[in-house]
Amino acid sequence: MSTPDGGFAVCVYCASSDGVAPHYLELADAVGRGIAARGWTLVSGGGKRSMMGAVAGGARAGGGWTVGIIPRSMVEREWADTDADELVVTESMRERKERMEDRADAFLTLPGGIGTCEELFEVWTAGTLDLHTKPLVLLDPDGHWTGLLDWVAGLTARGFAGPGPMQRLSVVTGVTAALDACAPAAVTRG
Repeated sequence: MSTPDGGFAVCVYCASSDGVAPHYLELADAVGRGIAARGWTLVSGGGKRSMMGAVAGGARAGGGWTVGIIPRSMVEREWADTDADELVVTESMRERKERMEDRADAFLTLPGGIGTCEELFEVWTAGTLDLHTKPLVLLDPDGHWTGLLDWVAGLTARGFAGPGPMQRLSVVTGVTAALDACAPAAVTRG
């Protein structure tokens, strides 16, 4: 059960490091508010900093339910979003990611760094291998992920991947389009 009432939950991957431009914090806040406006639950990495904190704060400001999942080592560093409606503390990053994946009905990736990229690749690969059918959405309003997407397209051109990975990922530039792509009707099979 993702929410107290078993409703739809979206896992958002995004930056948790300080120093990102203010427009990224505004984007994260808008995503959180949009999730709440649809009556969905936010599942996040449980941090209070940067975009991760902004998406959770936006969801709560909009009246949404937030689930933060964070490793104990990050709680000990005082990085935890202690305002989360539900804060799940794990023993490892691997357990954290597994719990986030289990709690989510869709995955939405915002701009971020290497950790965000790693989280995206894990669920993207699993989706491409038909290990799950949950929507995979990349919100890229300003070309943050262009280099990565070009690289993956190059893998296909060089025969290292078929067309499946690019077909499996929805790439959008706006918050509404991202949430529409996450919506329960957007779930594809196979």
